[in-house]
Amino acid sequence: MYVCICNGITDQDIRAAAEAGCSSLPELTMRTGVGACCGTCIETAGALLEACRPSSPPAATTALVVLSRAA
Repeated sequence: MYVCICNGITDQDIRAAAEAGCSSLPELTMRTGVGACCGTCIETAGALLEACRPSSPPAATTALVVLSRAA
């Protein structure tokens, strides 16, 4: 379904951004353009991002911590 009509952003676009590590509404706007025009979609987009956000950080973050400890 379309969440942001102005920029053609769907719920799948927001889910994909969340899975890619997007962690805030401003970041979602920068990545997708959602909410950058009229702003009507902001509440829905924020709720969807919150619901889709992974509970743990991406694996790359964990690997970075391990590498920095070894150095």
